[in-house]
Amino acid sequence: MSDQHISSGNNAGTLRGEADVAEADRLTPVLQQIRQAIGNIVLGQDAVIEQVLVTVLSGGHALLIGAPGLGKTLLVNTASKVLGLEATRIQFTPDLMPSDITGAEILDQNAEGHRAFRFLPGPIFGQLVLADEINRASPRTQSALLQAMAEHRVTQGGKDYSLPRPFHVLATQNPIEQEGTYPLPEAQLDRFMLRINLDFPDRNAERRMLIQTTGAAEVQAPILLNADALLAAQSLVRRLPVGDQVVDAILNLTRSLRPEDPSASTAVRDAVSFGPGPRAAQALMIATRARALLDGRLAPSIDDVAALAEPVLSHRIGLGFGARASGTDIAGLIRAQASVIL
Repeated sequence: MSDQHISSGNNAGTLRGEADVAEADRLTPVLQQIRQAIGNIVLGQDAVIEQVLVTVLSGGHALLIGAPGLGKTLLVNTASKVLGLEATRIQFTPDLMPSDITGAEILDQNAEGHRAFRFLPGPIFGQLVLADEINRASPRTQSALLQAMAEHRVTQGGKDYSLPRPFHVLATQNPIEQEGTYPLPEAQLDRFMLRINLDFPDRNAERRMLIQTTGAAEVQAPILLNADALLAAQSLVRRLPVGDQVVDAILNLTRSLRPEDPSASTAVRDAVSFGPGPRAAQALMIATRARALLDGRLAPSIDDVAALAEPVLSHRIGLGFGARASGTDIAGLIRAQASVIL
C-alpha cells in the first residue's frame, strides 16, 4: 500500500504516521479475505457484500431491500460469523412489543425472600442485529429500535442500559408485500447509513448456487476478525484523510439534491419535496473512507463518492406527489446529478 495519499488530505482526517500506514497494510489483506469468505457463501452479490462491509467499517446501520429468497438473512448471518461478532435476530411482526426487542424488568426473589426487579436484556443487545422484515413492526416498536440505533442505548424502567460495542443493525425489508406493513418514518430511514438493494443473481452465479446449496456438503464461514479488531478498523477509517476535491464533491452533490438550494437543477426542484440533510453528507464522507480502506487505499477518491452516492442518498430524498405519479426514479435523479457534478 502506497503512502502517497497521506499528503492529499486536509483537516478532514489525519493519519498518525507510519503506525497507521502499517495498520492499514496489515488490515487490507484481512478485509479482502473477509470479502472473499462471504462471497463464497453468498453467491452473486459482490456489490451488496461490499456495501455491507462499508457499512460495518463505518460503524453504521444498513437497510437491505430485496425480494424473498435472495439471501438477505444468509448474508447477515455469514457476515456476523466471519467478523467474529455476536449475532442476534429479531423477526418483526405487527404484534411485537418494544419490550420484546429491548428487554424487560422481571421480579426476582432470592433465598432470603427479598424481592427486587432485574433487567432481562432483549435481542437488541447484540453486536450485529438482524432486524428481519422491519416494516412489519408497529410505529411504537420501531421507535424503540430507533432509540437503540441513534443512541446505542435503551431505556427501561427509567434506567439507561448501554448496548455492546460494536453495535450494528442490518434490517431487511421485502418490497413486494405491502399488506400488514408500516412504512418506516423518515427519521428512522435517516439513521440507516446505506440502503442496499439486492437484485437477482446472474445466470452463472445462480448455477453455482444450485450446485453448492443442494448438495450434502455445506460451506462453512471462517472467523477472520473479532470485535476489538473491528473497533480498531473503524477508528482507522475515521483517521483517513479526505482531499478537498472529494469533500467539495460530497457537499456539491448533497446540496444539489435539495430543492431549496441555489445549486439545485430544475429537475430537482420540480421533483423533490425534501432532500438529504447534513447527516447524509456525513454518512457519505465516512463511507467513502471505508470503501477506500476496503480497496487498500489510504484516501478516498471521486470514484468512491460516485459508487456510494445512490445507496447513501436514495432513502433520504422524498419525491413530490406529481413526481411520484409520473414515475420519477430517485436513483436516476441521483445518477443524473452525479454525472454532472462528479
